[in-house]
Amino acid sequence: RPPEDEVEEAEVGWQEKLFSQFEVDLYLNESACQTPLDWQYHEEIQKLEKAGGRKNCRIFTYTDHDRFTNLEELCQKVTDLDHEVPSYLVERMANVRRRRQDRRPVEASSLKTKIITWEPSEEFIKNNHVINTPVQTMYIMGDLGPYGKLGHREYENVLCTIKVDGNGVITVKPDFTGTKGAYRIELDGEKREVWEYTIENASAQVQPEEEEREQRVFRDLYERHRDYLSGIVGSDFEMPLPGTLRLFMNGEIVSAQGYEYDNLYVHFFLELPNQWSSSPFQQLSGVTQTCATKTVGWDNVAYFCYPFTVEMFYTQEDEGVFPYSLPQWPVLYFEVLSLDFWQRYRVEGYGSLVLPASPGVHMLTVPTWRPVELGTVTEMRRFFIGGSPELEDLTYIRIPSTFKGKHLSRFGFRTETTGSVTFRLYCLQQSKAFLENSALRQRMQSVLDRLGGFSQQSSVYNVLEAFQRARRRMQEARESLPQDLISTSASTV
Repeated sequence: RPPEDEVEEAEVGWQEKLFSQFEVDLYLNESACQTPLDWQYHEEIQKLEKAGGRKNCRIFTYTDHDRFTNLEELCQKVTDLDHEVPSYLVERMANVRRRRQDRRPVEASSLKTKIITWEPSEEFIKNNHVINTPVQTMYIMGDLGPYGKLGHREYENVLCTIKVDGNGVITVKPDFTGTKGAYRIELDGEKREVWEYTIENASAQVQPEEEEREQRVFRDLYERHRDYLSGIVGSDFEMPLPGTLRLFMNGEIVSAQGYEYDNLYVHFFLELPNQWSSSPFQQLSGVTQTCATKTVGWDNVAYFCYPFTVEMFYTQEDEGVFPYSLPQWPVLYFEVLSLDFWQRYRVEGYGSLVLPASPGVHMLTVPTWRPVELGTVTEMRRFFIGGSPELEDLTYIRIPSTFKGKHLSRFGFRTETTGSVTFRLYCLQQSKAFLENSALRQRMQSVLDRLGGFSQQSSVYNVLEAFQRARRRMQEARESLPQDLISTSASTV
């Protein structure tokens, strides 16, 4: 081939139409023109032919108004199967176009007064059934046919897709090449040709004045939006009383793995120690759905993704006693059970979790155990008719709530290690103690220090500082002694 046919470079603007050889042959024929857009292309191609023909050879574009854009959006696959059959929902949703829709912005007042539309129209259903953001699309194509045989549709390949939605977000797929190297397209044919292409941003750089003006517009917009949100939220926040901590937790039982039987579910409840309380309507227990396991690596994992929300309050009662005894934190007790086809259940494991004392996101995996008995009768009963040794009081997992002694013996209690349960906890803490200025602010890492650990931490730091002072005095005294006396005493020792 001639060397000039191997390399082609084209600078394409937004929604700029570059005709392919197929379109030139098609629209030159007047009998193929049916729509006003076809006649417009017919006139433009005639002008191009009179001016000497099109400048581009293999690179061309499909704009937002072309048939290819409509068909490409209509024929997108949901999965990566070669023989995918579109479902009824896919066929119906394909008619809901996400392109150039005239939608009026919803006012804030109408949003509050009219939340439900009792008699929706067909157009209303189409516009609100999915997230309907108006999008304009453009495709940059490449005709990768054999030399001298351009204009065949089977050799057209999408080089780049550019989309601009109603929010002003520009999406370029694939991304600009940069330092990643050229993209490759390998054709399925006898010669197995390989084409490489690069995509570069050829737009003019923004002037500093324009960029500064744009930043000012953005700042004004953000300030207005912040004022709008502040007006909606207001400033009347309920603050807890002094000496009170509010603990709000969004939890999730993510998964359970490593258990013997299938179809698992988790029963859990939260125990509040002394000085902790919750709302009378607060749910402190729950049961997940029954979930079948799937094999992941060497374990059978059941994914629950079960959410729960808990709000608790800690109240400091005796200020004279509290600084010398740190508060106890709520404990989450849970048991994992399995359910088979005959509705027989088995206890798979017990576990407990002390809620995190620090705010933030916590991903915790808790191992579990279950009680066992000696002999094969219990295991046979567990296998054939279900059931297994159970705990009457789930607080026996840690320290029973009825235990008042000083020593708890579990001698003779036989257990077996089973699987584990994964929790994801989002903890938020609110207290007036967070607003107080203190010299120990940098040293305090959790709410334990803020609510009552001042005396303990200060005593620890006082001991450490006294030890450092004594050590410095010892070093100074040692340096002030004569060197011969130090060496004589060292040799004598």
